Amino acid sequence: MLSPKSAAIVKETLPVVGAAIEDITTRFYATLFVDHPELERDLFNRGNQAQGDQQRALAGAIASFATLLVADDAPPPDKVLSRIANKHASLGVTSDQYQLVHDYLFAAIVAVLGDAVTDDVAAAWDEVYWLMANALMGREADLYAQAGVAPGQVWLPARVVARTQESPDCIALTLTGADGALPAFRPGQYTSVAVRLPDGARQIRQYSITGSDTATWRITVKRVASVAGSPVGQVSNFIHDNVFEGDALMLSRPFGDLTLAPEQVPVLLVSAGIGCTPMIGMLRHLVDTGDHRSVCVVHADRSRAAHPHRSELADLVAQLPAAIMRTWYGEIGVPVDLAEMPLPDGVQVYLCGPLEFMRSVREHLVDRGIPAGDIHYEVFGPDLWLQVA
Repeated sequence: MLSPKSAAIVKETLPVVGAAIEDITTRFYATLFVDHPELERDLFNRGNQAQGDQQRALAGAIASFATLLVADDAPPPDKVLSRIANKHASLGVTSDQYQLVHDYLFAAIVAVLGDAVTDDVAAAWDEVYWLMANALMGREADLYAQAGVAPGQVWLPARVVARTQESPDCIALTLTGADGALPAFRPGQYTSVAVRLPDGARQIRQYSITGSDTATWRITVKRVASVAGSPVGQVSNFIHDNVFEGDALMLSRPFGDLTLAPEQVPVLLVSAGIGCTPMIGMLRHLVDTGDHRSVCVVHADRSRAAHPHRSELADLVAQLPAAIMRTWYGEIGVPVDLAEMPLPDGVQVYLCGPLEFMRSVREHLVDRGIPAGDIHYEVFGPDLWLQVA
């Protein structure tokens, strides 16, 4: 908790800091990468940097965390912190990097806000930062311990044993460990994949694990349209064009907090596009374990041809005695099936897909009486949804 003095200052200055936070984070990244180009090259997503998404995500995280600290009767920021900590662990982030971020971030705050940053204001926001950083470091330490690895040591070599075309722009890679079995994972989790691009940069992206055991994992990679002169889509295009059977890849241990509840509660899985992949991981687990809980699967896509894993999804649902599936093809908004679909008491909802799709679905479900805490989601990329999480 913030000290009373700092809480009062943060509450008073939050509008000013919030209004300038994107300018602050933009300056933060620019100065950080000038002094530490290896971070932009080998750790941060260059595509997200080019589009400004990472800057907005950091701005949103700081502003949302500060708001939750000073708001009356605000819920604890557990979900926000859990999602960030899992993403950090999948990248191999270590606690020493938080001091580096602090130094560059506060230099950017002073540069943007100038004389408005008095000693008291700086001390109050410093307290906000370290409350968030220490909470994340603690969670990340727990995640590393659960994975049985030293902090940051998440990488393991793997080999591609099969490659299949799942839609015109999606391929699935079946992977096995190069040095033995792959680690166990929970249904819905993801792995980070690190590739070395032609310019020497090591870039990292996350992909859901859709396999059912540790003998092999499977991931699905959607080709992202590239733009000349931009790093957007570099990794997906590299994998599509260069990674085939027999090739080596570096994977992280499994992470992610969008995981299937083990309790026998009803489940609603709502996805769009490539967002079907964590749902496939959950459904395969239900099939393999003989789970008979009530399951409803809703998927939206541009067309039947664009729908990755279309037949597999239908086959998994068909194997579950208490499962139904609805598909919606066309413009991806709120699937019309949700408007009249019965929602049983205690249903746990899992969302994955484009941000606007998930926002719309979430608002619709909340309006129908589903508690916000029972709606879970995954974002592959910077989390720009924090303010409504």
